Amino acid sequence: MQENGKLADRYGRVATDLRVSLTDRCNLRCTYCMPAEGLDWLPSEELLTNDEIVRLVSVAVRLLGVDGVRFTGGEPIVRRGLVEIVAGVAALEPRPKIAMTTNGIGLARLAGPLRSAGLDRINVSLDTLRPDRFVTLARRDRLPDVLAGMAAAASAGLTPVKVNAVLMRGVNEDEAASLLSWCLERGYELRFIEQMPLDAQHGWRRDTMITADEILERLSEKFSLTPEPSSSRGSAPAERFVVNGGPGTVGIIASVTRPFCGDCDRVRLTADGQVRNCLFARDESDLRTALRAGASDAELAVRWRAAVAGKQAGHGIDDPTFLQPTRPMSAIGG
Repeated sequence: MQENGKLADRYGRVATDLRVSLTDRCNLRCTYCMPAEGLDWLPSEELLTNDEIVRLVSVAVRLLGVDGVRFTGGEPIVRRGLVEIVAGVAALEPRPKIAMTTNGIGLARLAGPLRSAGLDRINVSLDTLRPDRFVTLARRDRLPDVLAGMAAAASAGLTPVKVNAVLMRGVNEDEAASLLSWCLERGYELRFIEQMPLDAQHGWRRDTMITADEILERLSEKFSLTPEPSSSRGSAPAERFVVNGGPGTVGIIASVTRPFCGDCDRVRLTADGQVRNCLFARDESDLRTALRAGASDAELAVRWRAAVAGKQAGHGIDDPTFLQPTRPMSAIGG
């Protein structure tokens, strides 16, 4: 790969991890993400087609040095043609690692086909093990479906199954230890994620967020945690800790209180074909219009490199002038 072919920014960071949102739609209405009535979804004609998604991913992999692709949403399982999209990306040369982040609903049915199509690994969001609390948080009574999906993913070989949990003050903060125990018993890898200012309602407040230090304090009341060497972390967002001497581990993604922007290797493609060089970016670069106007792969690569080159040094959450992105997380893609 030639140097000028990489997705490099002015600070020397190189993006090799592509997050692809397949849809802004979701079958849950989690309180920290969107209102109960949902959002105004993107018109279908604005969404990239299955073939357009595979082509743009192909440009990223063949011409821009991307070696990892993660499908996100909204909820990617509600995207028609998901299995075919995964198969199309798995057929690329060089073949990237392929992962997906999901809420788990429908995964029991699709875990096997997705594995056969080429999906390597999966992350499932799970913030509570209490059925009543799940209904309160997600506004849907679907906890059994989520748990069945996780079990099916493990059986299909989509391992290690990683579990993403967000603790919220006065809501589920008391479940830190029980979530970890439950995951350790099943061989799942739990990662706690600090709540970020990406909700559609713009109701996030730093003083109500459960911080990484608080999470560690709660876990240490029940478990012995030993930090893994920082050298083993690389550009991964999670700080990992060995639990009770191993082999189980737990991760904490402290995007707010311990930002890892200096090591970020991610770039995002939204479901409507916009490049976002940061999760919190307020600007986007349009690839869809050029793609549909007949741009060549080389021309699309030039546009993509330009989009990443202007990436800011950090997300700026601690800056007094910080503003949340116009799009909520469901429309950006994690």
